Amino acid sequence: MPRLRVESYTLSIDGFGAGPNQSLQSPLGIGGESLHRWAVGTRTFQQKVFGKEGGRTGVDDDFAARGFHNIGAWIMGRNMFTPSRGPWPDDGWKGWWGDEPVYHCPVFVLTHYPRPPLEMKGGTIFHFVAGGIHEALQRAQEAAG
Repeated sequence: MPRLRVESYTLSIDGFGAGPNQSLQSPLGIGGESLHRWAVGTRTFQQKVFGKEGGRTGVDDDFAARGFHNIGAWIMGRNMFTPSRGPWPDDGWKGWWGDEPVYHCPVFVLTHYPRPPLEMKGGTIFHFVAGGIHEALQRAQEAAG
């Protein structure tokens, strides 16, 4: 039976995972990067997410690295995929990660506006789910095997 994991994720004490006013200039919202500072500076994030060398090792890096191991599918909110709101603009946006996202498996994006799947390099396929979290969870579990 598939397992559901929430790992290597940060929440503020009042329950937010990003700052307000997300934009292209502030992908994690105003102040959002400081919320995730523990992860952003790790070797895992520097290499896997940003494609850079370096980064801190130690407990935070060990914790961040675990979040990428043995993952069969991901579920994310639309805001983690894009800064746009409302119906999908025809702007060619393919996520924050460039041509080869860090996921390398199916990703189910929660949205109110369906759109066709988006296949990327490295095995990532973004599926846009407008049927709610239960549909996304079922589809992710099926995809993960």
